[in-house]
Amino acid sequence: MANPFPTIVIGGGFGGMAAALRARALGQRVLLLERGDRLGGRGRGFELEGFRFDAGPTVVTAPHLFEELFELFGERLADHVELIPLERFYRFRFDDGSEFAYGGDVARTAAAIRAFAPGDEQGYRVLVDHCRRIFEVGYQELAHVPFHDPRVLLRHTPRLLELGAWRGVYGAVSRHLRDERLRRAFSTAPMLVGGHPFDTTSIYLLIHFLELKWGVWYPRGGVGALVQALTHLMRDHGVEIRRGATVRRIHRQRGDRVGAVELEGGEMIATQRVISNIDPMHLYQSLLPDTGILAGLRRRTLQHSMGLFLLYFGVDREYPGVDQHSILFGRDFRAPLDDIFHRRRIPDDFSLYLHRASAADPAMAPAGGESFYALVPAPNLAADIDWREEGKALEERVLDRLEATLLPGLRAHLKVRRAITPQFFADELLSHLGCGFSIAPRFHQSAWFRFHNRSPHARGLYLTGAGTHPGGGLPGVLNSAKVVESLLRGDAP
Repeated sequence: MANPFPTIVIGGGFGGMAAALRARALGQRVLLLERGDRLGGRGRGFELEGFRFDAGPTVVTAPHLFEELFELFGERLADHVELIPLERFYRFRFDDGSEFAYGGDVARTAAAIRAFAPGDEQGYRVLVDHCRRIFEVGYQELAHVPFHDPRVLLRHTPRLLELGAWRGVYGAVSRHLRDERLRRAFSTAPMLVGGHPFDTTSIYLLIHFLELKWGVWYPRGGVGALVQALTHLMRDHGVEIRRGATVRRIHRQRGDRVGAVELEGGEMIATQRVISNIDPMHLYQSLLPDTGILAGLRRRTLQHSMGLFLLYFGVDREYPGVDQHSILFGRDFRAPLDDIFHRRRIPDDFSLYLHRASAADPAMAPAGGESFYALVPAPNLAADIDWREEGKALEERVLDRLEATLLPGLRAHLKVRRAITPQFFADELLSHLGCGFSIAPRFHQSAWFRFHNRSPHARGLYLTGAGTHPGGGLPGVLNSAKVVESLLRGDAP
């Protein structure tokens, strides 16, 4: 058996890196195991012929969560990564050709609404106040609090019900805004964490207030620059990192305490604690499968997030009129979402998100060029879809749509492109059903009902990442590492 490490982190996504740093700051000897050749998980960066891309997340909305990690070791985030503030957060283009953009603060957004849909300005201000109250409870009070004890849920349930947490996001937004286009625009937050806007608990309206409170930022060099900075921080302060190391099994000692991890190839590494930053479904089905009949039944009834189709492409011309973040809506809003989440098919009428990385950082592309990626929500692998064929067809449809709207002449200027489908998420990221965000952010799958940060199936096993409390998105997974830190403190011998 290899030399023991008291704490082993499985998976080098943002949740795993943050948890490794927090465990190290507690004085623990930490080994981080990553099966790929790069850290960052869904947030890794990559390059194609001089064009640089963020693979997944494209914004930072809670910079203090990154600053805290550097402060643990007496360092400053600003000395490693420059965060560029975005004046406009998102621009929305509707099927009728109209456009709406917002960002900055409440006053500026209200002014934009007054010009776009005058009757909704006051309703927006009331909506923001509702988002603030949800934020104060759902984020400031609960995002970093462990929820493995049902008594914590019982204490806070009355307040969550008072805030209408059982309502879907779209339904909550519609109580305040009358213009259908604005209802769509302010209901997109759930899709950033893998949810259906009509089904996702309105707790996730806190995302809008979080953006207003701390702003929306883009790291110079892309989100991948944050991965590099955290990697250096770990190395400089004693976290050992092994890439190309896939964990096959977690072994327990007598009394169901974690005792070792087994790698593919048979290597065994003794340990006292394991922090898992992999999909909880994969963890409990493959690495720790014998968790009991009731646990198995619960996993079979869980509802999962959507899949993602992503097209990364570089062009040899510039599109200065395109914002950093654009959302193009289709003709209908709900029917395509129902196709994806419920009917399990690729909709004919789809919406898409376009990220223009070089809008904030021209160095993301060669001189005179631009780096983009387009994201289309898609069914996960529970659908009977041959992505080898359908992926090619959807790629062409995305290019057609962009060329006809935001990027005229696109095909004539394409230099590089790469598409990934839900199959990539299953094969490369070991995501159950190729989901983009683990389990769906439904009310009955939040807080105590989500996968617990302290495993009930093995003492010394902790969980971070999108499938755990508090949920997906960079703020969610970074806060899950804070939850694990508090548990490590309390469980210390």
